[in-house]
Amino acid sequence: MHVTVTFRHMETTEPLRTYAEEKTDRLAKYLSEPIEVHWVLTVEKIRHLADATIIGSGVSIKAQGDTADMYSAIDMAIEKLETQVRKHKEKVKAHKPVNHAEPSSIRYAVPAGESAAEEGGAPKIVKKENQFAKPMSVDEAAMQMSIAGTDFLVFMDSTTSNISVLYKLGNGDYGLIETQAR
Repeated sequence: MHVTVTFRHMETTEPLRTYAEEKTDRLAKYLSEPIEVHWVLTVEKIRHLADATIIGSGVSIKAQGDTADMYSAIDMAIEKLETQVRKHKEKVKAHKPVNHAEPSSIRYAVPAGESAAEEGGAPKIVKKENQFAKPMSVDEAAMQMSIAGTDFLVFMDSTTSNISVLYKLGNGDYGLIETQAR
């Protein structure tokens, strides 16, 4: 977390700077990196203002503390920021997409050879297998296929979260079937 403190219409004091930085550390548990926090501490006649702005990953939050003492103005601004940041975190958590880290289960069947088609009937399913589609990139899927020595691999594409099939072609190259949900 990067914290900057600016003083306006007052002398720069190290105790105020460290106090603002220490209080800002309370917000780190609610936001993910990178985070920038800008403090502007101002004195106007008898008012002490502490303006804070948080700029983080996808969020910009502002708060102001206004009292007769600069330390209490910083405390007031931190309380407001903490409330807003907590609300933001809950909102993000509530709208978060389904976690795709868990593999999906896929069923596929290998049809019987040409004998069923020659007889004029529909091909019969002679083997059923359950397979888990693990999230991985296309490059990781190709590596898994070469390690396992298989001709095809069903996996969940980690970039699109769609089920894909990687298969080996006759010349040693790979083919890719990508699915899309409607």
